[in-house]
Amino acid sequence: MQEAAQGLDAAHAWTLALCGLFIFVTLAITVRARRSTKGAVDYYAGGRGFSSTQNGLALTGDYLSAASFLGIAGLIALHGYDGFLYSIGFLVAWLLVLPMAQLMRNCGRFTMADLPAFRMRRMRVRLACTTSTVTVSVVYLIAQMVGAGALVTMLLGIDRGGTFLGMSGEQTRTAAIVLVGVLMVVYIMYGGMKAATWLQIIKAGLLLTATGLMTVMVLAVFGFDVSALLTRAADNSGQGQAFLEPGRLFGVEVAGDPLQSLYNKLDLFSLGLALVLGTAALPHILIRFYTVPDGRAARTSVKRTIVLVGVFYLMTLALGFGAAALVGPERIAAQDPSGNAAVPQLAAELGRIAAGPVGAALMLAFVSAVALATILAVIASLTLASSSSMAHDFFGHILMWGRPKESQEVGVARFSAVLVGAVAILLAVRAQHLNVAFLVGLAFAIAAAANLPVIVLTMFWRGFNTKGVEWGVYGGLGCSLLLVLLSPVVSGKTHPLTGENLSLLPSWVDIQVFPLENPGLVAIPFGFVSAVIGSLTSGEKDGARYREMRLRALTGLGAN
Repeated sequence: MQEAAQGLDAAHAWTLALCGLFIFVTLAITVRARRSTKGAVDYYAGGRGFSSTQNGLALTGDYLSAASFLGIAGLIALHGYDGFLYSIGFLVAWLLVLPMAQLMRNCGRFTMADLPAFRMRRMRVRLACTTSTVTVSVVYLIAQMVGAGALVTMLLGIDRGGTFLGMSGEQTRTAAIVLVGVLMVVYIMYGGMKAATWLQIIKAGLLLTATGLMTVMVLAVFGFDVSALLTRAADNSGQGQAFLEPGRLFGVEVAGDPLQSLYNKLDLFSLGLALVLGTAALPHILIRFYTVPDGRAARTSVKRTIVLVGVFYLMTLALGFGAAALVGPERIAAQDPSGNAAVPQLAAELGRIAAGPVGAALMLAFVSAVALATILAVIASLTLASSSSMAHDFFGHILMWGRPKESQEVGVARFSAVLVGAVAILLAVRAQHLNVAFLVGLAFAIAAAANLPVIVLTMFWRGFNTKGVEWGVYGGLGCSLLLVLLSPVVSGKTHPLTGENLSLLPSWVDIQVFPLENPGLVAIPFGFVSAVIGSLTSGEKDGARYREMRLRALTGLGAN
């Protein structure tokens, strides 16, 4: 026990050292990026000087959050086959992004709103798009920051008691949220897109290296026999062959309750719909298409991303089943019932097998530092997306009527980064005791319901107009938020056996009307229908501008 405690203390020390090194390197990159960030193109789009390979790595870093690295492997370790469904949804989504990347790059400049504003009434569509962009970004941002606080306390071993530098677990979690928030503001305020891109490239390299190393080590333990790995995982799960089959986590059949069984299946479909369609409309993904020289480079960068993301999600299978086989679901759930501890625990076990307590400490430290770097990088990109929209769309084209000085707009973007950071810190500190796992799914659902109709219909429907943009954005956004408010996530959900309250509100509050936890199944069609109805009830026509936009989208002629 004493040897294990000493190994854990060594791992904590190494984790802090590696995290400190990562922060030092990225801050140095931020200072360098600040020197070469002169105008709006530099701040918003990194000077459009990144290659397709660099942008592919950055897109990979943007997309692979801690939920991908820790969450999916944890789900597989605890629930087997069903945990891999997230990976499938996340990967398939990029097949929809591929045809849009070149069109987006050719038509826009810095933000999603540039696309509809090219052919419609600029102020109204930019206000709607800014509202949606900031909402999606902040929802996703809060989830990531709360996750950072929880991850720090878990990795330092104080989530279930104990102290760190004299601080309790709750105080440490709050301090971690504040520190992450301050760092993200510094990255974006001073370095803009150049700093954010290099941060993502470094993070992607570290993440792929860590998952690749652990995958090889897991397979080596079983003599590179995948069948032996799966057999051990199934045996350790206590579920036998059922662990390798679907139906244990999603779409669960409830005996004697066909209605609830139907709801479970619809909930699974709703979640998958949001994950697949939401990726193509996430603001921090869309703005990255503008960092390359032309549309062809944007398309190529997405192809690079598909390969890297696909390889990563295949490796999560080895990590998840490896954790089930070598650590065991009981030990994983004992440290964190959601399974987020599976990868760190697997890293320590692999290190112990390879080099004893020293190897365990080093592997745990390396994986922990990568996990924290993952969260920090995604948070920086989300902050950049929201602050860019506030400065470029709201300030530059609404308050300043499209005639701001570049220095003014960039200055407002930097101030907006501070504002978004401060609001996110306050909300994350307040939300740190809540179960916020649903926020990631909600962000995807809002993006798919509010942003995707605008993007698709702007590019492919001649009759789409300003009123359609407003109805689509506000309809999809409002429907998503309302359905979540009236869902089991917020109230009315209890554990079928223990009666424990599983919702956000106290058990005596029950406003549940909508039976699904994921609003995508209803909200996404509602967003599209609202956009179509809004357009049909408006007399606005823009045939000439639509033809010009289509020519630019397909050829790149006149692209900024």
